[in-house]
Amino acid sequence: MKQAADGPRNGQEAADPATRLATGLAADFAADLAVGQRLRGLRRERGLSLKAVAGSTGLSIGYLSQVERGLSSPSLRVLTRVADLLGVGLGALFGDVEGSPADGIVTRADARAALTLWRAGITKQLLTQGDGTLSLFLMQLAPLAGTGDQPLIHDGEEAGLVMEGALVLTVEGSTAELGRGDSFRFASRRPHRYRNPSTDRPAVVLWVNAVPRR
Repeated sequence: MKQAADGPRNGQEAADPATRLATGLAADFAADLAVGQRLRGLRRERGLSLKAVAGSTGLSIGYLSQVERGLSSPSLRVLTRVADLLGVGLGALFGDVEGSPADGIVTRADARAALTLWRAGITKQLLTQGDGTLSLFLMQLAPLAGTGDQPLIHDGEEAGLVMEGALVLTVEGSTAELGRGDSFRFASRRPHRYRNPSTDRPAVVLWVNAVPRR
């Protein structure tokens, strides 16, 4: 899993600064471009213009265009807002992985799609296939990574299990720090946010998102 932090990527020895920077920027652009292309495809499948999406989400046409072209890195809050409008779960933004079984039942460990929110320090691996109405993720948060101060609000329900490290979860006015083995569940329409409070350890969470079928 890609480590979304300031240190060496993929657990490898750091190369010279110029090479590391170039490699990192290329990987980050590729991640943003993949998400943008998937958003554009879903938008066009639904016959929606950028103007229509902008009007319904409160985001500008220019910003949405940049996201679709991979020129801006969207936050998790932006992605969930647009996914809500498109009537899909976050899992639908991962796209397909070459080599995944065609039956839609089994996802092999070496054929997981990933969504990297590199600015936030969050990486999600999609553990399930399908239309995104029920998605199981393995999420890693780099030290101090999180969703930010603005809460997430979207359709559906979610639940999770902290597998490594710690997670500070705020749902409406309730905040709890969860450790390994602790779990949670809440309706996604309740304003929520989360972060890894550790300064030196990543957090790993098994996370489930369910959205209504449309």
